[in-house]
Formats: sequence, structure tokens, C-alpha cells
Amino acid sequence: MRKLNLIVAVCENGGIGINGDLPWRLKNELRYFSSMTKKVNNPSKRNAVIMGRKTYFGVPESKRPLPGRLNIVLTRDPNANSYPSEVMVCTSMQDALAKLDDPKFTDDIENVWIVGGNVVYKEAMESPRCHRIYLTEVMKTFTCDAFFPEITTDFKAVKDSEVPEELQEENGIQYRYKVYEKIN
Repeated sequence: MRKLNLIVAVCENGGIGINGDLPWRLKNELRYFSSMTKKVNNPSKRNAVIMGRKTYFGVPESKRPLPGRLNIVLTRDPNANSYPSEVMVCTSMQDALAKLDDPKFTDDIENVWIVGGNVVYKEAMESPRCHRIYLTEVMKTFTCDAFFPEITTDFKAVKDSEVPEELQEENGIQYRYKVYEKIN
């Protein structure tokens, strides 16, 4: 059974997005996202990123599908928009995970990352497959219309040698990386 890792940047009011976009511009934080979601131990494998339809279309057109990863889009209406052939479209998280559990993906996919939005995050956090949340704490408040679910006592803060501990700053905005692990 594949474990799920979530990766998200959250501002002080819990916001993660506005009008289908990020409310901040943090290039180094986006590089961190890219690096974490692409990193594999076995160079013959790649990672999968699971996201909702709005998150997928919130990615700039020139950058989607996210390169170097299997992009999986969750949508109730897989025919509503046309997706590139390399994007796997699924009608639910269960559908996506069942496909990833198929032996044909066992040799190809190393890690599964949940990359948004809020409904997809919430479902993943409640799943027994949830392993870790890689959270960037943006130390400023932004106007948002999408919010990250509350991190409950089911999670504890942990250290990860791959995650910088020092305070980051970009464009006058401070942020820090945190890692939470689900207690099972």
C-alpha cells in the first residue's frame, strides 16, 4: 500500500490560494516544491503528483503537466476539459490509488505526492495511507479563497534531513519549512 506525502505552502491565516493561483511569488519555495516532488532514491523511477482539477489548471499552461512526474488529476467530470495524454485523469482519490497500486506502476512510481487543493488535502490527511505533510509556513497574511485543513493531533512535528531548518526569506516574506508525520 503506497503512502501519501502532502506538500503545501500555507500563510498565517491558513490560506493556500486565491482565484486558482498562489497569493505570493516565492521562486525558491517553488524550486523546493519541484525538488521535493521529483526526488527519488531509484533513478529508474519517478514520482506521482495527485491534484484536483482547479489546482491543475492553476498551474501556468507552460508548466503543465508538471515535468518529470506522473500527473494525476482528480475530477468528477473527466470529459469536461481535454488533458494531455500523459496526464492520468481519475474520478476519485480511491480510483487514483487503485491505479497506482496496479503492478504496472510498481516498477515506475517511487513516491506519491498530494499537491492540492484543499478538498484533496483533507481527504489525503484523513486517509490511513497519509504519511507526512511537508508544509511551508509563510509568515505573512494574504487574501485567500482556499485554505489548508487544520493539522490535528493525529500529526506530530518531525525532522527530515532533506528539509532545510533555517528561516528563509524572499521578496521581504519570511517562511520556514516544517514536516509533520501522521501518528498511526
